Amino acid sequence: MKQPASVQAFGKHLRALRERKGWSQQALADVANITKKTVYRIETGQVSPTLDVLVCLAEGLEMPLPELVNFSPL
Repeated sequence: MKQPASVQAFGKHLRALRERKGWSQQALADVANITKKTVYRIETGQVSPTLDVLVCLAEGLEMPLPELVNFSPL
């Protein structure tokens, strides 16, 4: 992983977006059509999400992709 700090920062950002909606990881996984394990691994900074997963998350959260990836990397 080339940018572990950015991956962790995105995970925290995703968690905040999810919690703002009052959703569990499973609820987000369901609306985004991904697995709960994937949500968990992204939120904990274990993996960097692919573009495909980012698009699914943006659609599930009902927000434009640029808004989803607009976070402070540090």
